Amino acid sequence: MKKSAIAFAVGLFSLAAVGCSPEFWGGGAAGVAGAGAGYELRAHQQMQKLDEDLKAGRIDQREYDTRKDQIQKGSLIQ
Repeated sequence: MKKSAIAFAVGLFSLAAVGCSPEFWGGGAAGVAGAGAGYELRAHQQMQKLDEDLKAGRIDQREYDTRKDQIQKGSLIQ
């Protein structure tokens, strides 16, 4: 019973995927890439601000390290 349900789900997904045009999949990929790039840009900007805050003395080294770790954990590129 379980195998037939899995086979049905795979078949249904395959039919849905075949019905979609290449433009649809290309647009989806471009959207994902754009969102990822925007997220990484924001992380880079946060790191620059964090560096400025440390150099200006607005935060101490311990706060810098904590916030840096938080930014890097959310980043796709580490």
